[in-house]
Amino acid sequence: MEYVELHAQSAFSFLGAASVPETLAKVCAARNIPAIGLLDQDGVYGSPRMHMAAQSLGLRAHVGAEVSVDDALFGEAARCRYPLLAETRTGYQNLCRLITKYKLRQNHKGQGAATLAELEEHAIGLVCLTGGSEGPLTEALQRGGYDEGVRTVEQMVRMFGSRNVFVELQRHRNRQQEARNKAALSIARTLHLPLLATNGVAYATPRERELQDVLTAIRLHTTLEGAGTNLQGNAERHLRSGREMAELFADLPEAVHNTIQLSGRLQFQLKDLGYELPRYPVPLCKSMASFLRERTKEGWERRYGHKTEFGLKQRARRQIERELALIEKLDLAGYFLIVWDLVRFCGEQGILVQGRGSAANSAVCYSLGITIVDPVGMDLLFERFLSEERGEWPDIDLDLPSGDQRERVIQYLYSKYGRHGAAMTANVTTYRERSASREIGKVLGLSETTLSEISAAISPFEWKSPTETVEQHFRQAGLNLSNTKVIKYLDLVVRMQDIPRNLSQHSGGMIVCQGQLDAVVPLEPATMENRIVAQWDKDDCEDFGIIKFDVLGLGTMAVLEESLELIRDGYGEDVDLAHLPADEPAVYAAIQQVDTIGVFQIESRAQMISLPRTRPRCFYDLVKQEAIIRPGPIQGDFVNPYILRVLGKQAITYPHPLLEPILKRTLGVPLFQEQILKVAMVMADLTGGEAEQLRRAMGSKRSVAKVQAMESLLRARMTAKGIAPHVQNEIIRLIQAVGHYMFPESHAASFAGLTYSSAYLREHYRAAFTAAILNQQPMGFYSPDTIVRDAQHHGLRVRYIDVNSSAWRCTLEQSNGLIPKPMLRVGLRYVKGLRKSAGEG
Repeated sequence: MEYVELHAQSAFSFLGAASVPETLAKVCAARNIPAIGLLDQDGVYGSPRMHMAAQSLGLRAHVGAEVSVDDALFGEAARCRYPLLAETRTGYQNLCRLITKYKLRQNHKGQGAATLAELEEHAIGLVCLTGGSEGPLTEALQRGGYDEGVRTVEQMVRMFGSRNVFVELQRHRNRQQEARNKAALSIARTLHLPLLATNGVAYATPRERELQDVLTAIRLHTTLEGAGTNLQGNAERHLRSGREMAELFADLPEAVHNTIQLSGRLQFQLKDLGYELPRYPVPLCKSMASFLRERTKEGWERRYGHKTEFGLKQRARRQIERELALIEKLDLAGYFLIVWDLVRFCGEQGILVQGRGSAANSAVCYSLGITIVDPVGMDLLFERFLSEERGEWPDIDLDLPSGDQRERVIQYLYSKYGRHGAAMTANVTTYRERSASREIGKVLGLSETTLSEISAAISPFEWKSPTETVEQHFRQAGLNLSNTKVIKYLDLVVRMQDIPRNLSQHSGGMIVCQGQLDAVVPLEPATMENRIVAQWDKDDCEDFGIIKFDVLGLGTMAVLEESLELIRDGYGEDVDLAHLPADEPAVYAAIQQVDTIGVFQIESRAQMISLPRTRPRCFYDLVKQEAIIRPGPIQGDFVNPYILRVLGKQAITYPHPLLEPILKRTLGVPLFQEQILKVAMVMADLTGGEAEQLRRAMGSKRSVAKVQAMESLLRARMTAKGIAPHVQNEIIRLIQAVGHYMFPESHAASFAGLTYSSAYLREHYRAAFTAAILNQQPMGFYSPDTIVRDAQHHGLRVRYIDVNSSAWRCTLEQSNGLIPKPMLRVGLRYVKGLRKSAGEG
């Protein structure tokens, strides 16, 4: 018999259920369940992943949520959760708006609840179930018996309509539950309402009941022993096949049959989300495309008009025209205008801003002032940023000074698009080895000493080799792996990996919407004041075409911005970072001598070790330096060959003569993503879009088949061109390095610009740069004391804290010599224990 599970929860109920959506979908497919309704608690957090997983398996994913309702103040009902399913797009929008309404007014996380009046206001397009043990019918029966149960269901019928209320039955071999089922059955017959069988799924298989109990104990801040009757009485709340449910409800076959009928009614799916990017306001006589063309033309004049090389100007003109044609074809003009508007706002407000990432491959972005890297002059690959085949939005990251300046830009977006029209994207915190071992250890009653030893044995970073396993870390902590309790502990820690723990906000990703964003995804308050966060993370948003704008706080940007202010006040000079003298010899001499404390990106130990060997002499050498100390070049064994070739100790060779134009600037060794893409395009005649798909496939950890399929395509194309097998193997090896993370050349160039700027200011305006970097602590690799001593070593005079002379921040003072020179005055912020309010007073 066919059956659809219409009341399942995933681990995105955050400590309320034990299986991730992908696992639920796989078990559904294995048990021939054609669809599943995901009703996570107070949100649609897991729905995007459920949709994607179901789609890949040929299932349908129904969207809903268990909505908390509390009308106790009005004598109606104590807190319970109404299971709601979205039948139509209007119903989904109502569900999102309802959740947003009570989430945004909650005083403490997880304590918000709707009123019955709000539930009725948003009822259109929703189907309501009477619920399980925490549903409205159970709460009513407990509060006032059978008559109160009848009154509550009648109230649900008035709100949602008799066609949209289903009396839910669950059977978990529980005596109290069976008593409630008898009352529910009687109410359904009395009010002529349909029955609906569900299993109130909290985990995919019975084995995961153990994890469910652990999560419950964690949620209650107690041990398994202390959780008592709050734990599951058995392992019945798993996904059952249609045959199993038919046997369980043999006396009520219509309850199982109705799941198929209701599933057929639930037409809404997330692919019908209806998201639209805001339309950028332009003059009446203009379209967004024509307005963008005008702004780009103006930018071309600024960026390329003064260039003396005619060929560069013409190449730039052709490239911009090609990019604009594609932008118009993909209807992306509004996206570029929104980013341009943010950059314009920053300029007006005196906020330092720089675009980076793959956006630096775009001549349009360069002309609009979004990025500082000339992609035409550097011959960067535009398809790394945008191509017709990619089928996804471009990604432009804006680096801003961390702190108040960045917050001003974020608040500008909120003010421009409204509190319900913009939000930060979420960041889902998941269990990793360290957090899982500590929390499970507490639940199992392990001592704090043992937990500390385990934490000490586990690196806070990603595993670096196959030998670094959970089991190995337990051995290092001295645990006896033959002990049955330890074996179970180890098993639970491994199984807990990647289970969602809680929702936080992304470091800088923001989404905006035409109309109300809360009709697309529920919104809730972030921990930070005046911040609102969407319930989906950046990957979920990307999967459904929701545009993310990254406004990222970068400490170095704050240092540079403050340095410019201090230079203006202390040196009497206005410095423009966009027009610093190029390839200053003194700057590169310091870099070659590893004199780089405080210099962005090249102050780490790994970078310092390589600098004397790579010996950067010009800006492009810095670009390569940014890229070389990354996992891709290291794993691909590109670092040593590159260094040996720089030093003249190894001949410059190429895997194939066709690759010389691509790899010549990096001495025959690939250092950038764009080079790998060009290699694929040249060697296998791939289009730019196909090459980008290849890069994404090679970087995927979840799709072995996709990687193999792309590799087969690549080999077939190379074979057709007569490329020898041993050369094919080398090309495949190069491409696989992308999966270990390599910088795009554009990204490296953007960072190299910041590196050169910070090195230049450090060399020529040391007092201002040192004061600025001290005022932005903590950041970088070095302590304030090391930074000060390094500056003194270079001749900077430092005046220490003086209650009469020091401000809260570090400042500049003039020396008393014949030729006054700026000196550093250490600020009161470095008085241990002194509060800022007292120091500024």
